[in-house]
Amino acid sequence: MSKAIILANGKPPKRSLINDLIKRGYSTVICADGGANTAFKLNIVPDYIIGDFDSIIPEVYEFYKNKTKIVKISRQTDTDVEKCLKFAIKKKYEEVILTGVTGNRLDHTFCNLGIMLKFKDQIDLKLIAEESILSVHSGKTFIPTYKGETISIYGFNDKTYFTSTGLKYKLDKTILPFGIRESTSNVASDTLVMLDIKGGNAFIMRNINEMKKNGLF
Repeated sequence: MSKAIILANGKPPKRSLINDLIKRGYSTVICADGGANTAFKLNIVPDYIIGDFDSIIPEVYEFYKNKTKIVKISRQTDTDVEKCLKFAIKKKYEEVILTGVTGNRLDHTFCNLGIMLKFKDQIDLKLIAEESILSVHSGKTFIPTYKGETISIYGFNDKTYFTSTGLKYKLDKTILPFGIRESTSNVASDTLVMLDIKGGNAFIMRNINEMKKNGLF
């Protein structure tokens, strides 16, 4: 199974995270334009740098131009992260993790969260920021977990209904419209959580370090 990391120009991840993901099979590193600046600081040679190159530092471009495949895509209808995702889909990657996609620009962060929804049906996609890992779910979802794990669940409208088993704070045909109600810091009461999500999508957020510690990632 082909897996890739897309590194964007937001708050840099730790080098240890990139190393760990590579060990776990995410062997291709794709930088979204200015994400190459982060790769340079982390002493990583990416496989690809993709974008319109309005953010990459000239010295970084010069350093990588003979070491990395440079793909210039000038169209402005896609963000650089979207360009990278479309490239990964075209190249038949099956799983992608986005990182470096949150930070000082709240509009960019919000846009990248939207990208998670936009591409959810095209590729297996997760987002890692700091200690959090975010994924998009719909329909009947089974989540291997451990008793006491914190799991946060966010819906978007009043037409999506959530029913759960294995959670301390049960959901029973519950709606979680954004800005009105959410299931922040729910707690697993069993080793398997089942969510039945009808009529829409949900963000599920967990702590990646705790997942690793318990053999869940």
